[in-house]
Amino acid sequence: MAQFIVRHLEDDVKSRLKRRAERHGRSMEEEVRHILRNALKEENRPASKLGSRIAARFAKTGLTTDLPELHGESPRSADFGT
Repeated sequence: MAQFIVRHLEDDVKSRLKRRAERHGRSMEEEVRHILRNALKEENRPASKLGSRIAARFAKTGLTTDLPELHGESPRSADFGT
């Protein structure tokens, strides 16, 4: 197994990492491994399209309207009719 050292870690970051590890019942070292594993899992996941992300964010509030993906459309400012 590989090892590495993180130099110049801010005291605040170390304290927050320690509290997070305690909340999860892990050592700081295991917490760092957990964070790194999860970060790399996210990296391999394809990014969803903007409309899909908006729909997912508002799904819990009752949004049922399909939001179109605007492929090939030029960006433009919103028109609020003022």
